[in-house]
Amino acid sequence: MNATDPKAVRATTVAATIDRIRAIEAAQGVTRASLDAISQEMLALAKHEHLFPSAEFLPPPDGQKGAQRYLLQEDDDHRFALYLNALNPGNETKPHDHTTWAVVASVEGQELNKVYRRRPGGLDVDHQVMVEPGTAIALMPDDIHSISTPGEQPTRHLHMYGLALEVLDRRMGYDMATGAAIPYNKNFMKPTATPAS
Repeated sequence: MNATDPKAVRATTVAATIDRIRAIEAAQGVTRASLDAISQEMLALAKHEHLFPSAEFLPPPDGQKGAQRYLLQEDDDHRFALYLNALNPGNETKPHDHTTWAVVASVEGQELNKVYRRRPGGLDVDHQVMVEPGTAIALMPDDIHSISTPGEQPTRHLHMYGLALEVLDRRMGYDMATGAAIPYNKNFMKPTATPAS
């Protein structure tokens, strides 16, 4: 590894983090406790802000809504996929699930996560987590959440998934009032971007 090449340092640091995450899942399975341990790894990685510069990981241009999602590493079998999501302020998503576990940690900026519980005919907010530097959120495969980006600062957040988003063909987005579900990837997910060089 070239110690002066930021991209090489980033790739090595990401790979080492994912090796530890892979070992946690292998030893403990997918539980709240194992995701807490994975969250600690993600928080440690997110502290390396210099590895994820805003000039390279840009949000959508001209203040546009939606996420600019960058793939950092993914296993050949689509397991253990790590992305950086860059968003402008004022974004929000529909409530949705992932069908795989997920952990999100902030490099920069705030992302308000609402986690829902189902009720007959709809969804209610169960709790909220503000993901910001030093705080992460962990989601089980069947958890339903939505995000919004308050404030005036763009966000750069690391999203770690047990399976790559692009192959999650059973994700659903939910209507809060009725509980009606429609496929999430097909209707709401933008393509993955390439970091600026």
